[in-house]
Amino acid sequence: MQTQTAPPQDLHAVLVRLFKKRGLAPTDVQDMLSWNLKDLPELTNMIDLQKASERLIRAVKDGEKIGVFGDYDVDGTTSCALLWHFFKMLDIEIEVYQPSRFVEGYGIHPSSIDQALTDGVKVLMSVDCGISNTATADYATEKGVDLIITDHHRDAAPHIPRAYAVVNPNRRDEPENSPLKALAGVGVAFALALQIKNDLALRGQEIPSLYPLLQFVAIGTISDLARMTPLNLRLTRHGLKQMPSTVYAGIRAFLAPEEMKSAMISSERIAFHVGPHINSKGRLDHPDRALRLLISDDQQMTREHFTHLEVANRDRRLIQKEVFDEAKLEVIKDISREDLAINIVYRPHWHEGVIGIVASKLVETFDVPAIVFTDAEEQGVIKASCRTAGELNIFELLESCKDHFIKFGGHKAAAGLSMRKENFHAFRKQMSQLVSVIPAPLRTKGKSFDVEIGIEEINAQLVRDLEKLEPFGPGHERPVFRMKNAVIQSYRILKDAHVRWTFAGVGDKKVTVQGMSFNYLGKWNEPTPEEIFEQQKAGLIVEFTLGINRFQGNETIQLMVSRLIPGQI
Repeated sequence: MQTQTAPPQDLHAVLVRLFKKRGLAPTDVQDMLSWNLKDLPELTNMIDLQKASERLIRAVKDGEKIGVFGDYDVDGTTSCALLWHFFKMLDIEIEVYQPSRFVEGYGIHPSSIDQALTDGVKVLMSVDCGISNTATADYATEKGVDLIITDHHRDAAPHIPRAYAVVNPNRRDEPENSPLKALAGVGVAFALALQIKNDLALRGQEIPSLYPLLQFVAIGTISDLARMTPLNLRLTRHGLKQMPSTVYAGIRAFLAPEEMKSAMISSERIAFHVGPHINSKGRLDHPDRALRLLISDDQQMTREHFTHLEVANRDRRLIQKEVFDEAKLEVIKDISREDLAINIVYRPHWHEGVIGIVASKLVETFDVPAIVFTDAEEQGVIKASCRTAGELNIFELLESCKDHFIKFGGHKAAAGLSMRKENFHAFRKQMSQLVSVIPAPLRTKGKSFDVEIGIEEINAQLVRDLEKLEPFGPGHERPVFRMKNAVIQSYRILKDAHVRWTFAGVGDKKVTVQGMSFNYLGKWNEPTPEEIFEQQKAGLIVEFTLGINRFQGNETIQLMVSRLIPGQI
């Protein structure tokens, strides 16, 4: 552990107040800011990891064909890419598989085993899925395929799958206090690669450093909203640092020229640009384009793959907006309820590929958990994506309702399920009752802020010091600041949706800062820019996060405004 006991003295005073507000001791701050990979908990300390490694080493030695099967989201795709590149270091080309969410659906299925057999695969690894696929594990054994499950989701099946090996920091017999529980699926895949490297080293075989693979860990961990514990912070931080000079053509395709000159890529860039593009194909048809992009070393092919992702992402945004607008209207029609505890909505025609994003946007809009249903491929079956709000554990509540489901899985913050359509109303009633008895502060997305700040404190040093806290994510959120006594000097509406603000202090109009509210127009229950401007006589309270707007080689401080409140508190 770190020996230093006090936070760095040169940090901006606002951050010192932030750490105090969040209850961080000096040693916590040091742990949060640390880049030291040597202080990490032992990544290979997981049940069955040694067994999995030994089997894969034997497969390499005996010339047996190896395959990896990953989920269709960013975590699964980056896990597949990581292991593909790892085995390439061993001069081994592996088969890679991903399902279609619209055909096979989530998880590894017997049909996946059949495909592996057809391709001559003797050892098949699952990544970011498999912990609930007990029947598939039995089928693999029956067919003579050694299935190695690597996953990070909750172990909620009646029993642990009877696979050759099951590597999952959240399997039921792992220690409750294991620091590895926060790993994303790609973090578990990295741990498997590390175990193989260590075991090969004991045999006298040295392979190149795995350090570059942390770029995939960073993308998957951030995109999967894994909790940013000190472990994930450091793994991800080192991945982001390498990206501007990445050796992987597929990752380079996502970066603008100016980003290649930066010290590191921001977590926000991963969350709002890289991740959505990788996800886009899997949301609309098949995810293989994204995986092929990440494993390609041909510049022309990477451009072609990335163009497909750009088109898919544009289509995804249009479809998502249509579904969200309809879902929002459904909620607003029912908003008269005294206690809106959870939003559970269903329409048979909603696109299955976007219901997870729509559920997240409903949480963002109405501050309560959301479950969004649509029809599945199978007649009479509906499926849903679930997102939590506040501290509510959505997975545990779903467990209480599992008699309604055909299958379900996930974790505290997000989950998915499928069930017979006739169970919908009974499930909605039971789930609403379960949520309503939980105290509101534990099940709502509170409109809180971290620390108050004066306009004169917003400067380049604060923004630079904030970047030292990167990457941000669950458990280590980007700080929200509150500025009182602000006035709007001017505002401008952009693309009929966004608003750019110029703020100054009530008593001093000389100091100004720029702010941006994306997709502000048409927000539910928010005043218009005109109304805000007219009501600011006593000053405004502005809540925002801080960032840098980089455009055409110029950098300016920018407030990302989340709330504007007329008057003073």
